[in-house]
Amino acid sequence: MSRDLLARVTRLAGPTSLVRRLSAQSVLSAFGDGVFLTGSAVFFTQIVGLSASQVGLGLTIAGVATFALAVPLGKLSDKYGAKRVWALASLVEAVVYLGWLAIGDMLTFVVMLIGLELVSTASRSARNAYRFDVFPREERVRSNAYFRAARNVGYTLGALLAGIALATNSDDVVRTVPVITAGLLLLNAALVARLPRALHHVGTEPLLEVAVEAVLEGKDGRSALRNRAYLAMAILGGVLSTHQVLLNVVIPLWLVEETDAPRVLIAWLFGTNTVMAVLLQVAAARGITTVADSLRAQRRGAFFFVVSCGIVAVTHDTVGWVTIALVWLGHVTVTGAELFQSAGEWGLQAELSDPERRGEYQGVSQLGFTLGSVWAPALYTFLSISWGTPGWIVIGAIVVVAAALIHPAARAAERHLTRLGIEQPA
Repeated sequence: MSRDLLARVTRLAGPTSLVRRLSAQSVLSAFGDGVFLTGSAVFFTQIVGLSASQVGLGLTIAGVATFALAVPLGKLSDKYGAKRVWALASLVEAVVYLGWLAIGDMLTFVVMLIGLELVSTASRSARNAYRFDVFPREERVRSNAYFRAARNVGYTLGALLAGIALATNSDDVVRTVPVITAGLLLLNAALVARLPRALHHVGTEPLLEVAVEAVLEGKDGRSALRNRAYLAMAILGGVLSTHQVLLNVVIPLWLVEETDAPRVLIAWLFGTNTVMAVLLQVAAARGITTVADSLRAQRRGAFFFVVSCGIVAVTHDTVGWVTIALVWLGHVTVTGAELFQSAGEWGLQAELSDPERRGEYQGVSQLGFTLGSVWAPALYTFLSISWGTPGWIVIGAIVVVAAALIHPAARAAERHLTRLGIEQPA
């Protein structure tokens, strides 16, 4: 590898040693997840012997358990330290993947899946809390952009490796998929454990009157769940994040069911999305520090979301290369929605979380994300496939309303922290 190429790769990984270390961790973690996610359908159905409906039911049950425990799991980071919880959860996650080899029926599948989802949720909350703690305010969103790009690289590597395993058509090879994932995640846990300790940034203490009032009322005035505006903002952010539903579900189904585009185009669409996420996520996040910056990014994301709906909707009546070009352009614009919305979301979470309770606020963020997006696959698919153009208009309208409402929600969440005397440290 030439020095110029090495320097270019180094720049893509991040501007500082810590960002590069965390980018490497992101690649490794996503590599492990990508291997299993790509091969999981075959593993569960062909190796374990479950039906597709049983797999779907198990995922739903695990999702309900995660929804119920997201906030308590987030609190673990505040109590025991984000890095410690992240490293331990990553280790347990690797061990749980090895447990997939012991699955023999629906009950063990559900138990193992719930365990995996719970430790993954704890790991994700701790990881995000650590990232917000370890970087100064002006670097948080930009550093997360590097990590998002790195995770896309990792997922791509994982998908390639799993694809090679699946191509062998050997059950013995497929059985190695969770083992490979576990091995990669064990390395990930070791890497996390070796990261530098993050000082838990503490903002201004709450006003004395507020603290006394909270004690007298027997309430925790700083509880993240008491910041209802933050929960509302998280729900609306979940709605805006349904660009992932368009990317992964609706547009591929629309292409197959409602257009004359070749099915192989789906692979090119996902390839385009991955390349854009790797090359453009950092640029999309540039300059986002304040709440106003973050809300502007959310508006840009919503704009691209709506443009994508309009472009894809017209492909029902186009033919040949025009259809191919428009579907591809629709995927490009919805990827733009992903890039800007993600950057805006990181900024809002960083700026509007209590520095002493970042793990708890991450739990609330995951709770709100679930409420804001869990309904989208069924509704968006119904609207687009059954209603056609009017359905795409409704989808766009949902996003416009969410983009409008997230502004007052974010400002109300900001006022809530101000009333408690909480300020973000520099």
